[in-house]
Amino acid sequence: MQQTKMSSIELGRLLAIIAIIFIHTRPFITTIFGTGEDTNFGLFLNQISRFAVPLFFLISGYFIAPKLIAAPLIHLKKYTLPLMKIWLSWSVIYLLFPINAVILSQDGYLAERLSYWQRLAATPLNSLFEGGLVHLWFLPALICAVTIIALLLVSKQQRWILPIALGLFIYGVAAGSYQPITELTAPIFTRNGPFFSTLFVALGFEIRRRQVTLSNIGAWSLIVIGLTTHFSEAYFLTAYGQNFTVHDFLFGTLFWSLGLFMLLLNNPNWGSYRWVQNLAQNSLGIYLVHMLVVIVMMNISGAIQMDHSMASIITPLLAFFVSFALIQLIRKAPFQHLLLR
Repeated sequence: MQQTKMSSIELGRLLAIIAIIFIHTRPFITTIFGTGEDTNFGLFLNQISRFAVPLFFLISGYFIAPKLIAAPLIHLKKYTLPLMKIWLSWSVIYLLFPINAVILSQDGYLAERLSYWQRLAATPLNSLFEGGLVHLWFLPALICAVTIIALLLVSKQQRWILPIALGLFIYGVAAGSYQPITELTAPIFTRNGPFFSTLFVALGFEIRRRQVTLSNIGAWSLIVIGLTTHFSEAYFLTAYGQNFTVHDFLFGTLFWSLGLFMLLLNNPNWGSYRWVQNLAQNSLGIYLVHMLVVIVMMNISGAIQMDHSMASIITPLLAFFVSFALIQLIRKAPFQHLLLR
């Protein structure tokens, strides 16, 4: 999530990491511990935030394109090895960090962790594409996407980048959110691995490679069409037993995220404020560390029986700003190279 700076893209990163924190803190909807209740605003906020990870993938593909085209295998190694390193480091941290304070206090550390480790061990392949905690799936997925593109470039088969990526995406949605209808299966949870990441990274890559442009009107049209489609799909799928909040990617997500990305490219001066740039450059670090803060805050709010509406405001705010502060501390630590790019 770096390379040449463009103010609007940095603004996009900042908005995306805020949206991811909304997804994981679940404001105004039922928490991971079953507290609170769903509200219409909470359901809307949960799904309106789903542009975030696709936008990160699009940005990654866009900025990696020149170097990947010039030397596919060399840059693949330079790009993915640091991602593997930080994925492994943070996986170890999250594997050791207790999640449920109630079980921890009643049954002890080992009992709390063993139950979690056993759940991961029950689906070893999926856990490999995910990591020590659920949000780390982004890194293996990004590695998968870049690897597929690099191998196709090396074999002079770049014409297959988008068809393969589109096929993976369609299958991912069909075997994911639409599984109750299609009854398709997949070896791993289709949010993970190459299923969704490849198309978004490939689109960013091809937009840069082919110098694709789209007017602001065209970009806004994609956003409106995508949002309408995404929310219509989410509502439609409730009739098949799919909770409104479970959808990471739907067909409409593609158009909406792509429209937003093109809009940011068209307006490079958006977000040209120092504070935006300072916060945005820490987006990957915040992504990696924020679940530590979220876990602590959810346990505290549950222990003191904090009003759910109040917790829905406080938890996302603290998750963002405490994570930002922790990243500044980590950057000064001698082991920072293990945890950050």
